[in-house]
Amino acid sequence: MSEVSQDDKTMGMIAHLSAIVTGFIGPLVIWLINKDKEDKQWLVTESKEALNFNITLAIIYFALTVLGIVTLGMAGIITGPLMLIIWVVSIVLFIVAGLKAKDGVSYRYPFAFRLIK
Repeated sequence: MSEVSQDDKTMGMIAHLSAIVTGFIGPLVIWLINKDKEDKQWLVTESKEALNFNITLAIIYFALTVLGIVTLGMAGIITGPLMLIIWVVSIVLFIVAGLKAKDGVSYRYPFAFRLIK
């Protein structure tokens, strides 16, 4: 693979860090813009990784919310703090991924459903 351009490094960093504010929207936009460009494969891989991690987070949050509703809030004792922990861990992982991308290093989140191939 050829050297990753500074623009691609910056966009890769934005793909990961934008998820803190925009959720899956930032990585999705970057992936959609670049997915068919042959010279942007590293950036496509990074944006897909960020997108897949955000989809995984959405599934987890949805499942925990449903669990809280189904148990009429009884599971809230567990799901509330668990959601907070997941949120904090995800912020840390977004930052780590963004810093790796800034240096042109590919990052794989430790847990993510890889739905977008």
